[in-house]
Amino acid sequence: MRTPYGKLIRDRIPEIMDAAGVRYEIAPLDHDAFISALLAKLQEEAAEIAGAAGRTERITEIADLYEALAALLSAEGIDAADVDGVRQQRREERGGFEQRLELRWTER
Repeated sequence: MRTPYGKLIRDRIPEIMDAAGVRYEIAPLDHDAFISALLAKLQEEAAEIAGAAGRTERITEIADLYEALAALLSAEGIDAADVDGVRQQRREERGGFEQRLELRWTER
């Protein structure tokens, strides 16, 4: 039975499917389609982190998210150090999450 996916896969997945005797079709993506697929992959991985059962599974999903982020940085020609600089600036301006604060309501 054929299962449609239409999603970005890691480079070695075809090799793994070949070894398992799985039939499949793949196609290369142009730059714009690759960026769109990476953005979708980031959403997918974030959802998988949220649904992970336990610390070990969460670590695996976070690693997958990191890989997708690294690919997006590379594809967009963004230096990770630049991103970290902006992260640190935003942390100074707005703070981090150490206090574990939940906003429950506001009023004007």
